[in-house]
Amino acid sequence: MSDEIETTTFTIETEDGETDDVTIPSGLVDLLAEEGQDRAETVADITLLSFASRAHHIVHHGEGPDAELEAQEARIMDLFEERFGVTFAEATGHHH
Repeated sequence: MSDEIETTTFTIETEDGETDDVTIPSGLVDLLAEEGQDRAETVADITLLSFASRAHHIVHHGEGPDAELEAQEARIMDLFEERFGVTFAEATGHHH
């Protein structure tokens, strides 16, 4: 059954030319898309959300982050707010 589900493969490329592919069920990407959003933008938004969420968890719910990790988390939160126009706390309802 799962082999019958249509998928879309996205290629991620760094500024240094490193690449990797990720394949995701197309219907899931469409389901999670905001109105008028294309598939690449949807995956990019979810990628940024995932990194912000993981960084938040490590810094605020982990065991003693160092200053560098806290700076990385602060930067991803700035990038999150730039992209979405709201803070991570406002978007997720998770305030500290």
